[in-house]
Amino acid sequence: MNNHPSIVLIIGNSRLHWALFIDKTLYSTGDTFHLPESIIQQLAQNPTLDNWLTAISLPTNLSIIPDYPIPLILASVVPSQTALWQIYPHLHIITLEDVPLQGMYPTLGIDRALAVWGAGKLLGFPTLVIDAGTALTFTGADDNQCLVGGAILPGLGLQLASLGQKTGQLPLLETSLMTSLPPRFAMNTSEAIQSGVIYTLLSGIKDFIEAWWQLFPNSQIVMTGGDSNLLKSYLQQQFPDIAERLIVDNHLIFQGVGNIVIS
Repeated sequence: MNNHPSIVLIIGNSRLHWALFIDKTLYSTGDTFHLPESIIQQLAQNPTLDNWLTAISLPTNLSIIPDYPIPLILASVVPSQTALWQIYPHLHIITLEDVPLQGMYPTLGIDRALAVWGAGKLLGFPTLVIDAGTALTFTGADDNQCLVGGAILPGLGLQLASLGQKTGQLPLLETSLMTSLPPRFAMNTSEAIQSGVIYTLLSGIKDFIEAWWQLFPNSQIVMTGGDSNLLKSYLQQQFPDIAERLIVDNHLIFQGVGNIVIS
């Protein structure tokens, strides 16, 4: 048993998504806000696993914590954050050229490419990935492991925030406070916002899923991202037949990374 650890960092628009691999095994995962530059400098100066575990609080019960430098594998959709990590001495930045998916266009987000690749390798192609993060994205690949395409729209939290921040009198709502579907025809402002955002979002998801199944009737569809469990619970209440066929897996990007670069 080699027990060679690697840290994988996925830089999202609002959070950092971490994974600890031991050899090719995904060992633990976690999320943090973007780290201060001072912490990044400390990790670059002393890139041991012990320092990593302190900085990002990844759970581990390893009996022996190695003291040699730990490689960092990074994929990012935030260029300013990517620049901060360039000082790390054992850095491997993943780009679209590393992803074996065919037919990708140059501006495809690396997070979308890795997620659909991970879903396909884990569950089989064709596959559609719905990433419910800051943006809500749909990304599909066919049975030849070729990109079919997809769509991007503001995610649940971003839609709520835009109404709360860009209007004079509408309240700012938090997704963490939403546990059940609001009444469709609401009698107060907060529930009216929830109704407008949530029901149109669910209808849009349903429409994309049905369109995908017309193309690939037996395809797996996977939801991932911070709002995936919440949106699936809403779909179960609104469209149970569709929700039954959806898989939630918040490790898809890490599966994609592990399949490509972890040796």
